[in-house]
Amino acid sequence: MIRPATPADVPEIMAMIRELAEYEKAPNEVRTTEDDLRAALFRDDPVVFAHMAEDDATGEVAGYALWFLNFSTWRGQGIYLEDIYVRPHMRGAGHGRALLAELARICVERGYQRLEWSVLNWNEPAIGFYTAVGAVPLEEWTTFRLTDEPLRRLGTAAPGS
Repeated sequence: MIRPATPADVPEIMAMIRELAEYEKAPNEVRTTEDDLRAALFRDDPVVFAHMAEDDATGEVAGYALWFLNFSTWRGQGIYLEDIYVRPHMRGAGHGRALLAELARICVERGYQRLEWSVLNWNEPAIGFYTAVGAVPLEEWTTFRLTDEPLRRLGTAAPGS
């Protein structure tokens, strides 16, 4: 079963964020708190959305998808999938596919033109899963990111700072 997250899900989402960070070999990178999640997910104008996957047989939370709206000057409105995670002992039961299908359904229903995400190059199981549902890698695009000191340095160099 796939359903929108509720405030009661925040501790479980946070636990899975930490599990995902462990899997991606970056546990010390998680700086988000439960309060950060609540503030972003459950305000009047949410900046991020989450869906939960629950196992029909056990009712156990199997995974989550955390996403936000983006905009392409070429394609218009879309969804960027920040995280999709299914707990290891629950994989292979269709929870990840169901989460992606729900986001695809939202795109179709709202007229969004794309659903997009990033995956670590070494994560072969995820890459295999994504290609199996029809996703294609964007070989010609490279992701860039500013964080920490480079972000502060550039931000303090901006006019008006």
